[in-house]
Amino acid sequence: MADAPTETDRPERPPLLPARVDSDDLVRADGFTLYLNEIRRYPLLTRDEEFEYARAYQEDGDVAAARRLVTGNLRLVVKIAMEYRRAWVNVMDLVQEGNIGLAEAVKRFDPYRGVRFSSFARYWIRALILQFILKNFRLVSFANTRAGRKLFFRLEKERNKLMQAFGEATPKMLADKLDVSEDDVVAATLLKQSPLSLSGSRPGDDGEGRTLSETLPDRGVDVEADVVKSELMATVDAEMKQFAAQLDDERELAIWHERLLAEDPVSLAALGERFGVSRERIRQVEARLRKRLKVYLTEKLGTSLELDFATQD
Repeated sequence: MADAPTETDRPERPPLLPARVDSDDLVRADGFTLYLNEIRRYPLLTRDEEFEYARAYQEDGDVAAARRLVTGNLRLVVKIAMEYRRAWVNVMDLVQEGNIGLAEAVKRFDPYRGVRFSSFARYWIRALILQFILKNFRLVSFANTRAGRKLFFRLEKERNKLMQAFGEATPKMLADKLDVSEDDVVAATLLKQSPLSLSGSRPGDDGEGRTLSETLPDRGVDVEADVVKSELMATVDAEMKQFAAQLDDERELAIWHERLLAEDPVSLAALGERFGVSRERIRQVEARLRKRLKVYLTEKLGTSLELDFATQD
């Protein structure tokens, strides 16, 4: 999958996109409905059409072909934006950010990889929408907590432990074990099990189909915001695993697993003794590792994440 957009190289709004809709116009003329009527004029594309337009743009620089790729997928942007409509008041803001992601997908798409453009574009559309929401809601603070990080790294592990020990793993039991709220456990669990759309049908305990929102207990919280927070943590989790997969130094691997991610981190002195170096040397290696992780996450997620690693000296 292509790299996520960063804040520093965030795609500029290209000339391929429909003009932005002014916020005042939205109030005066129900701009969202007008926009929907407008984009329905553009026909959807077949797989073969996607390939031909993408090839023409990548090989010949055909801007008209690129524009057809964009206009043929504007309804896809709206569909994805609507998944987050409760997380942001003006859905047109989300649509416009998603359109920027769509245009970025056009620039990056390789028609010879055997993947439909619409499938590839979903990632970039969602990434730009989420980046917009997270930047404005500051939900990134959830990822800064040790408890939040622990939730996504240890949820399944702790669930299995509880099932083996007690035969059940309720949200309360998991929340107590992981030191997080029950709401976070429920949102994270549903996110791992189901598509993000709250309207997607899934079977209930009685076998009847229910929407995702119907399976959530009513705790007076904004469910959509919880899902966005959970998706952020899922993204952070995936990127941290990618970062860890690049580590090949034994000292860095030990620091990563036994200090930065450990519930009860070992001391610098203990690692120094194991590797035959001073405590200060291990501290320096850890400091460099933290810095590299910060740079990596900034490049991948478009913002600086100060993860709260609870290590000891």
